[in-house]
Amino acid sequence: MRKALIVDDEYESREFVRAILEPDGWDITEAKDGQAGLQKAKALKPDLVVLDVQMPKMGGFDVFGELIQDPSLEGTKIIMLTGVADKIGIQFNAKDMGEFLGREPDAYVEKPIDPDAFKRIVQRVTAK
Repeated sequence: MRKALIVDDEYESREFVRAILEPDGWDITEAKDGQAGLQKAKALKPDLVVLDVQMPKMGGFDVFGELIQDPSLEGTKIIMLTGVADKIGIQFNAKDMGEFLGREPDAYVEKPIDPDAFKRIVQRVTAK
């Protein structure tokens, strides 16, 4: 069974992503802050991490930076989520993040998440 880790401080967001992934056979683990997410990722070695950008204790960009430096997580796919564009009007994309962090996430998704589009993104990313 494929393993996914959802790291988001908003309960509703975690449950929403869970509801999209579980019917497709994903085994889901959750973390509600960046620090816990990083620890769980290192222990679990998930196939997929769905990572929110704005979180307490450790933000998504910092978690992403740590994940991509861990050789044991080399095959882990990472989808970044954010509602930042909605709040401040700044758009991020995978290319910008790649330039900033040294590697692009496998996908970048704005909240609110469209369930069908998100499912297609997960299928595309994990088929690589």
